[in-house]
Amino acid sequence: MNSADLGRRVGVPSTALFTDQYELTMVQAALKAGTADRRSVFEAFTRRLPEGRRYGVVAGIGRVLDAVENFHFDDEMLTFLRDQNVVDGPTLAYLADYRFSGDIWGYPEGEVYFPGSPILRVEGSFAECVLLETVILSILNHDSAIAAAASRMSAAAGGRGLIEMGARRTHELSAVASARAAYIGGFDTTSDLAAGFRYNIPTVGTSAHAFTLLHDSERDAFRAQVDSLGRDTTLLVDTYDVTAAVRTAVEVAGTELGAVRIDSGDLLLVAHRVRQQLDELGATGTKIVVTSDLDEYAIASLAAAPVDAYGVGTQLVTGSGHPTCSMVYKLVARASSADPADELRPVAKKSLGAKSSKGGRKWAARRLDEDGVAEAEVIGTGPVPAELAGRQLLVELVRDGEVVAREPLDAARERHIAARAGLPMSAMQLSRGEPVLPTEYV
Repeated sequence: MNSADLGRRVGVPSTALFTDQYELTMVQAALKAGTADRRSVFEAFTRRLPEGRRYGVVAGIGRVLDAVENFHFDDEMLTFLRDQNVVDGPTLAYLADYRFSGDIWGYPEGEVYFPGSPILRVEGSFAECVLLETVILSILNHDSAIAAAASRMSAAAGGRGLIEMGARRTHELSAVASARAAYIGGFDTTSDLAAGFRYNIPTVGTSAHAFTLLHDSERDAFRAQVDSLGRDTTLLVDTYDVTAAVRTAVEVAGTELGAVRIDSGDLLLVAHRVRQQLDELGATGTKIVVTSDLDEYAIASLAAAPVDAYGVGTQLVTGSGHPTCSMVYKLVARASSADPADELRPVAKKSLGAKSSKGGRKWAARRLDEDGVAEAEVIGTGPVPAELAGRQLLVELVRDGEVVAREPLDAARERHIAARAGLPMSAMQLSRGEPVLPTEYV
């Protein structure tokens, strides 16, 4: 496997300050109290899915592994913490030597999840685990939200092409992470070159309305693009008059024209008219790409339209109304010392209302019905029932501080396709509803 298949990680900066101050002050207090080295188990999970969603999608695991690997405090960071009086001298000394040395298990990237699913389990000393809370949550909450939106759009597209093109609608670094998550969720390509460079996601792009407006006529613009990019290019046909533009496009490129893009208007109506016109002109192989503020509902509404691919931006990179998954990272078990023989005892927050959690180091498995379709997410802390032993969901990601489970992005993408296909058919419904699988605790 070549290193490019796993994403270019060269030059990745330290992630140690992608955190909240209270992580460091907790470490300081625990060091002073003598409890910082107690063996601990933290879990990342969500108490509920975003309203109306039937399933969640795990994305960002690969980025979490990079973040853990690069979580260390350099001299400049330590100077900043000292100058700002964030922590005291003994804590600075601890941070200077910090490297995560514990174990991490989790749902593999691309897998689906449900309320309570222990998506990530982090084990080690209290101090080394608690420092990772914020960076882990920031990655998983963002990437899983984008992947879930992408999955819904992929299901709505029904096998038609999907182009991620939201880079200009979000932060430049979020755009790269969004393209990666969207690819896992079912998108085929991205317009973002940084995402293509870093993660080997196929990139696409031809021209915008500005290119047409630059030239003295639409014909001149089309001729310039075809001369440069070839007849298989995609011509944007809604700068002026769509009907005239389609006719000109075929005259310039011939019937070998690759595709036309429509970015405005009543897309359902316009797509039908353009398809009819292309066929009448002999360009029966020319594809139609539509863009213009699409989401999963708009894509579903175009199911009957002669559309070959959809380009999605704003709604995708903002999670289609749900930009976070509300995942949390909670201490669920701890020992009284660093001794591996010391018993891990379940601990849990007992808040009023919906913010309580369940203690104990958990396993998770997915029970299938007699037809092989998933029927429940089963979570437990004791022995795994024999009938579920082969259906366990957590896999080993980090052992003794070393990453052991990097994989090509395509593996996560293929896993998601398989995981989604194993859910009940109602998972694909866009109407509001409860999670498609119940969560059972044993």
